[in-house]
Amino acid sequence: MSEPVRYIERIGQLYQSLGYPAYRWAVGESPPPWTAVTKPLSECRLMLIASGGIYLAGQVAFHYKDDTSYRAIPTDAPMATLRATHFAYDTANARRDLNCIFPLETLRRLVAEGFLGELTAHAYTFMGGIYSTRRVSTELAPALVARAREEKADLALLVPA
Repeated sequence: MSEPVRYIERIGQLYQSLGYPAYRWAVGESPPPWTAVTKPLSECRLMLIASGGIYLAGQVAFHYKDDTSYRAIPTDAPMATLRATHFAYDTANARRDLNCIFPLETLRRLVAEGFLGELTAHAYTFMGGIYSTRRVSTELAPALVARAREEKADLALLVPA
């Protein structure tokens, strides 16, 4: 049997090894809002949102901590045109198989099989490891919510790095 990944310990060790101050985990003051799914997944339009620093060849790569920008990735983009960059995790596995951090091929297959209705025209990516929770809550999150509304997403799949 596999051992669980000691994620919190590993993050702390990684940040210390990079010379950053101790990682401060964000803690919400209230539970996040929740909306129940009211129709079958086979009728839903899903948006993929991932924090693994994925970008399309030709787009500007993510380049520093506290980068609250995001990239729109067409969901029909060939996987070979996607790249990964990130300062806070080893991207070797992501570069070997982007589906481990950006499961676009898996989602396409689920649509083809009829399990999911469809994907939004774009997936959205950003580089996690943002120290400013204020900037995430006032800049990045509202921008991604606006994109989800524009693309008429019923659901969002959030994939952390």
